[in-house]
Amino acid sequence: MTHPKRVSKDDNFENVNNYSLQINRWFLEPIGAWPQMNTLSTIKRITVLIQIFICSMIVAINAVPCMLYVSLEKESFKSKLNVLCPLLHRITGTINYCVLLQRSKDIQDCIRHMEMDWQIVQRINDREVMLQHAKVGRFISGICAAFMQGGAILFALGKAIKTTTFMISNETYTMHPLTCPAYSKIIDTRFSPINEIMLTVQVISAFVASSSTVGICGFAAVFAMHACSQLNVLYTWLNELVDDQDKEPCSVNKKLAIVVEHHLRILSFIARMESIMHKACFAQMMGSTINMCLCGYYIIMNWGSGEFHLTKIISYIISYLSMCFNIFIFCYIGEVLTEQCKHVGEMTYMTNWYKLPHKTALCLILIIARSSSLIKITAGKLFHLSIATFGDVMKTSIVYLNFLRTMTT
Repeated sequence: MTHPKRVSKDDNFENVNNYSLQINRWFLEPIGAWPQMNTLSTIKRITVLIQIFICSMIVAINAVPCMLYVSLEKESFKSKLNVLCPLLHRITGTINYCVLLQRSKDIQDCIRHMEMDWQIVQRINDREVMLQHAKVGRFISGICAAFMQGGAILFALGKAIKTTTFMISNETYTMHPLTCPAYSKIIDTRFSPINEIMLTVQVISAFVASSSTVGICGFAAVFAMHACSQLNVLYTWLNELVDDQDKEPCSVNKKLAIVVEHHLRILSFIARMESIMHKACFAQMMGSTINMCLCGYYIIMNWGSGEFHLTKIISYIISYLSMCFNIFIFCYIGEVLTEQCKHVGEMTYMTNWYKLPHKTALCLILIIARSSSLIKITAGKLFHLSIATFGDVMKTSIVYLNFLRTMTT
């Protein structure tokens, strides 16, 4: 498609693309999960492997003893229940971390696809549409990072902000409570300096798990907004087909071919995005649903207990909101992409197709037929992510919460 106002060839498309991905890079590079180019030096590759090893060990040192505590420690059901939320957070974060590392090449291909789109779309008006959507994707990534990191760190510090005392052989000791207690037969975290070391490890592991979730959610938001921007550009090109027919009748078939090729390019990008995200989305949906139930339970129990701690209540509320926001983002992305892809067929029909040559107008039927095939972003190929799904998740977490209260009271 042509237009007198075109972008200068000197523009750096890579920098423009990196603008929307900047927040993802900030959180994924420290944990070694940012997709790496094949041209990296040997020293850089070794550094990344060391980062991955250290982060994996930190999460394992925190999660494995906690899982043994829940399974084997002779504690009350309520005591173990208080541990499940941070433990599930680590497990979900670990799954997201594995997805980021396993699908690093595919994520890098999507990033290159976006860079190529910035080069393909040359007109200033189309680039402005893409930039607006890039800003939205960056904003969603930033909000997700603030909620997830803030909720995780506050949850970890909220419980450990005060010390508790215990007695052994008539001697009094103090310790910081841990969000993820360790199995006592492996490591005794009651005494200094082990207590302080484990507390530090837990805060770092919370950062690693949350950064992985921020990365998955951020990539989903940025990729989805980029796909939406390309679809909006496609709408403009469709509307201009008839207008260009009056000016350049001989080139309308060529421009229609460009529209079809670009439409297929967008659909392939969405399909690749879904193949990357569906496992992480499933883990996030299941983990966040249970964690929302547990956070709601913690809020109710602390609110009604004699020992009211405002810091804990605030940390639980922020954690609950971060889980809600995380699920909402995935469901919102799935809803928007499905509706926008369906809208291509509607926009094609609403053009003045009757002014086009007969054979050219018939070709539009193929675009309408392809758009009628429902595009879905799924969680584990099982659940269609949509606003209706978000409502179902909220209702399910409330049902679990009521069931949990009934069991423990």
